[in-house]
Amino acid sequence: MENDELLILQKNIITVDMYLKLRKSVGWKELTRKQAQKALDNSLCTMCVTLAGQPIGMGRLVGDGAVICYIQDLIIHPNAQGLGVGDLLMKGLIEYVTEMTTDGTEMMLDLMCAKGRETFYERHGFLARPTQELGPGMIRYIDKRRAKPDN
Repeated sequence: MENDELLILQKNIITVDMYLKLRKSVGWKELTRKQAQKALDNSLCTMCVTLAGQPIGMGRLVGDGAVICYIQDLIIHPNAQGLGVGDLLMKGLIEYVTEMTTDGTEMMLDLMCAKGRETFYERHGFLARPTQELGPGMIRYIDKRRAKPDN
């Protein structure tokens, strides 16, 4: 049996526990349960790939659903990398955005990827920035983890 016959893509089944466990499996920053739940609640859609009933990969879509969407938190458990999980997730996420895009309009589908992962996303039709026309992507963190100083 081939890997894709064992892998199941499901929409909107990610729980806080699944999300936190997958994040931890790849060494990402810890989130509070409240933060994780709010992130899931405010997602346009989540996709999960399971193998033998166990979640091994996920991705989220965030955005306004009309002009722009972002692929966020594409996570593949280290033990499942190389099985086609990422390709399955990308196909599902792109298909979801394609279906929500109104006829006669254009939706921007963006993402930020980890260094060295550009070719994976390019295989799925994404354009690496900067280009001649587009500047580099940028990020800013708002950090409120530190205690406020006493007044």
